[in-house]
Amino acid sequence: MILVDWQIEDRIRRGHIRVDPPFEPSLIQPNSLDIRLGSHFVWYVPGETVIDPPYDRETVCRETEETVADSIVLTPAGSSSPRRSSRSSSPPTTSWRASRGRAASRASGVELHQTGGWIDAGFRGTITLEMCNVNSRPVKVYAGMPIGQLVFYRTDRAARPYNMKQDAKYMDQRQATLSRYHENARRAQE
Repeated sequence: MILVDWQIEDRIRRGHIRVDPPFEPSLIQPNSLDIRLGSHFVWYVPGETVIDPPYDRETVCRETEETVADSIVLTPAGSSSPRRSSRSSSPPTTSWRASRGRAASRASGVELHQTGGWIDAGFRGTITLEMCNVNSRPVKVYAGMPIGQLVFYRTDRAARPYNMKQDAKYMDQRQATLSRYHENARRAQE
């Protein structure tokens, strides 16, 4: 079941869903919560290095740039992994999905989460957004601008919510975070 506006607000006010900095009721939509863009950005510099997430962590982190800024320009076909502007957590009975952008980002050709976007029940931390400019012109995005939405799903209680998993690689992350897929291969070898 997808939560509606009054259910989202009720769960936030009772602390079942946590949003930090302080919750703004104006961000609630009929079936979602608007999310704002944070100020920490990380992206890959164009190059020839092959990224090999399962086996070579260095290739994931090599040839990247990061900055804390009030805005950045996304080049055509350029992508960035900014953080959203607040930390969040959910109970073991609620999972969420970061959906496509708000009107401003859709109008400009900025897309969110081509490869991810699902947040497991029990997650706690800052959500890393995957943004891509599919426009033929550069697009400037600003920290604090509404960039997407969180859609919340009511589920049965998870037996092992994300915060209880030993291999929860993204638990309590505070900045935009590159892939940690390489940790899966390491665990399989142990």
